[in-house]
Amino acid sequence: MYSNKVLEHIDKPRNVGEIENASGVGTVGNARCGDIMRMYLSIEDNVITDAKFKTFGCGAAIATSSAATEMVIGKTVQEALKITNQNVMEALDGLPAPKVHCSCLAEEALHAALWDYSQKQGIFLEGLKPPDKG
Repeated sequence: MYSNKVLEHIDKPRNVGEIENASGVGTVGNARCGDIMRMYLSIEDNVITDAKFKTFGCGAAIATSSAATEMVIGKTVQEALKITNQNVMEALDGLPAPKVHCSCLAEEALHAALWDYSQKQGIFLEGLKPPDKG
């Protein structure tokens, strides 16, 4: 059902935790649906120097959070903005159809953290939209 990469991220998730005084923090999900992701970013000179996450949810939600944090470290803010749920799924060698929404949450958490960063810095980031509060 899950690829070896997904199982590896479930068994040994990377970058779990919080970043004190994070440059940006984004929380997405919904307790009623069962998955909540919070992503923390540390950004220096427009480069993501650290990323951490805390996720309450299924194994696929944890794996997508873990993979997304690995993908953004070392990227510029603009490069991170281009990361999609499809990129996250490809990094994990795919997800079963019922778990694709977890990769969407990872993308949304990343964008919510970037939105928070842009608001704190008072900057406009091309292509970034406010997080859905729904």
